[in-house]
Amino acid sequence: MNLRSLALAPVLVLGLALPALAEKIPLTELSGYLNRLTTVTSEFTQVNPDGSISTGTVYIQRPGRVRFEYNNDNTLVLASSGNVAVFDPKSGGPQQYPLSQTPLSIILDANVNLGRANMVTAHTESKNATVVTAQDPQNPQYGNIQMVFTANPTQLRQWVVTDDSGQKTTVILGEMREGGSIPASKFSINNEVARRN
Repeated sequence: MNLRSLALAPVLVLGLALPALAEKIPLTELSGYLNRLTTVTSEFTQVNPDGSISTGTVYIQRPGRVRFEYNNDNTLVLASSGNVAVFDPKSGGPQQYPLSQTPLSIILDANVNLGRANMVTAHTESKNATVVTAQDPQNPQYGNIQMVFTANPTQLRQWVVTDDSGQKTTVILGEMREGGSIPASKFSINNEVARRN
């Protein structure tokens, strides 16, 4: 079994497993859980749209901030001040676009409400995990995010972002470290631009 198969295994197990006896976690509980998350640090494994695998560390500071640092790679993805910046060593400056146009904004929103009309398009239980697919109700063309939660205690374990062109990126989280403080400078797009110049 190659590395790609191993990385995809958790995704496939969740997708193909028979329903278990556990009940799906209610949307109100999942919304409350996400709203209580403030600061999170976790190792992650990412399955890219082309099937390649990346690993690294993600820093989340809700609302509105995330930083993906990749191992053995100078690529960096930052979200802050309503923008997403992708720093790719192969291109010049960062590619930037509004956070509101990405499905990840649903997790980073100041007030997550999965009960909003037309936000959740699927809510199922599979292999003792609750799987929720959500989109921006006003802008479904921006794509969607499929989030996988485990129970007791409720915890976000992975997500799959399907962007506006149908490309899928899976992020599988390792052990999540919640709480603590992350320096604001870690989320500064301007600081990163200056550092790289």
